[in-house]
Amino acid sequence: MAVIAEEGLASLTMSALAERLGTSGGHILYYFGSKDLLLLAALRWSEAALAGERGALLARRIPAERKLDLFLRLYLPRGPRDPRWTLWIELWARTPGNTALREAQDALDRDWQEDLEALLAAGVTRRRFAPLDATARASELLALLDGLSTRVVLGQDSGRDARPALEAARSAARLLIAPYAPDTPHT
Repeated sequence: MAVIAEEGLASLTMSALAERLGTSGGHILYYFGSKDLLLLAALRWSEAALAGERGALLARRIPAERKLDLFLRLYLPRGPRDPRWTLWIELWARTPGNTALREAQDALDRDWQEDLEALLAAGVTRRRFAPLDATARASELLALLDGLSTRVVLGQDSGRDARPALEAARSAARLLIAPYAPDTPHT
């Protein structure tokens, strides 16, 4: 993951990767078959760790507003060239012409979508958020987070500081997800 983030997949050669890992290029090709499959394996590995963190977050007994804030922090990159986000950008660049990569991307995206929907729906049920369409709000918020994340990873916002992206995400979440008001009909 770190090598892909540092080098970029296009300029990475299997022999250079193998040398860095202390193995042979043939060994890497045997297990992964191509750079695209290597990228996908690295991304799946990264996302599996994040899925565990999301699961632990969703299981916590804290207010939905706090959970949402922690979800935003987990989603956003830590700063420019964040390795896990660099993998996503590399994947996005390859999916238009590759059905297998597109399907894998859809599955990974769906996990984030479903977890955010569950968080929002639980917030509505517990009367922390006003009634909302959890699917639509989650989709809108994730699209915004993707845009903010891309700008941070590419170093387009405020240099090396990812805090403005988090503040923008919080602001958008406040606009998209209203707090529960006692006079709001509950569905």
